Amino acid sequence: MSSVIASARFSVLDRSRTREGHTSPEALRDTVALAREAERLGYHRFWVSEHHGVPGVAGSAPTVLAAAVAGATRTIRVGTGGVMLPNHRPLVVAEQFGVLESLFPGRVDMGLGRSVGFTDGVRRALGRDKDDADDFAAQLDELLGWFLGASPTGVRARPSEGLTVPPFVLAMGEGASVAAATGLPLVIGDLRDRDRMRRGIDRYRARFRASRWASEPYVVVSGTVAVAATPERARRLLIPEAWSMAYSRTHGTFPPLPPAERVESLAMTAKERGFYEAGLAGQLAGTEEEVADGLESLLKDTGAQEVLVTTSTHDREALLDSYRRLAAIAGL
Repeated sequence: MSSVIASARFSVLDRSRTREGHTSPEALRDTVALAREAERLGYHRFWVSEHHGVPGVAGSAPTVLAAAVAGATRTIRVGTGGVMLPNHRPLVVAEQFGVLESLFPGRVDMGLGRSVGFTDGVRRALGRDKDDADDFAAQLDELLGWFLGASPTGVRARPSEGLTVPPFVLAMGEGASVAAATGLPLVIGDLRDRDRMRRGIDRYRARFRASRWASEPYVVVSGTVAVAATPERARRLLIPEAWSMAYSRTHGTFPPLPPAERVESLAMTAKERGFYEAGLAGQLAGTEEEVADGLESLLKDTGAQEVLVTTSTHDREALLDSYRRLAAIAGL
């Protein structure tokens, strides 16, 4: 095994993707089951995501789902990838993570993003607009302040104050600069645009200022990794997500994941086909040997300390097999 791969941590972000023929409650239970398997295989963290009003994603309340995951596991770190801070009041986020850390001490991560709702309708329902993302740095400072007892109102965040919940910033572009200025670990994707990822990492490292949260830069690269017995089987793992993304780009809504065989039989417009092929390109997918080579190149290229795997597909058995094969590659 490569020493570069052996020295990296490997973690899982599951977005609780709904699948054609299956319900949203099933998707949430699948997430909890996957967390148990990730723990058994030796992955470092298991994170869940936040999406609102999206037909293809069941995970709308990440701190609630994180509690279910933590309750079903014993040792793996559990967190969010992430809570979208512009959607919430920082005090409420601090309280939620304070409760999680109190119930599961020493296991909770606080991954934070700056995105707002997927559509205008979702943003209106949340009482937010796109400009709220511009206040992310101030929102982040306020949130961290609640854990330190720094309140301009005299209110105390309970049970959060005095607890240590490691914060991470999910970012491309502007968010990387916020992570650097605040002195927080950076989670950055995606693997298909390596040049953009590298620019974000370089900017983060160049501007990083040590803080009570991190003494030096810490980089987590995130994206799809699919491992199978043959390159063709690995590519089939990518097909449902690639089609759902193409559909969202052409129809404005993100649908449940279809079976790969149904996608392969579809007649696509030229625009759909372009987005679909783009979704298949540039991912880390293949046999164990091919993915090991790709991971070594990625880690050498970025200097990242950790890989956060975000793979989703319709075939759950194939997905579990991919995570098992990846664990073997990583020597977990």
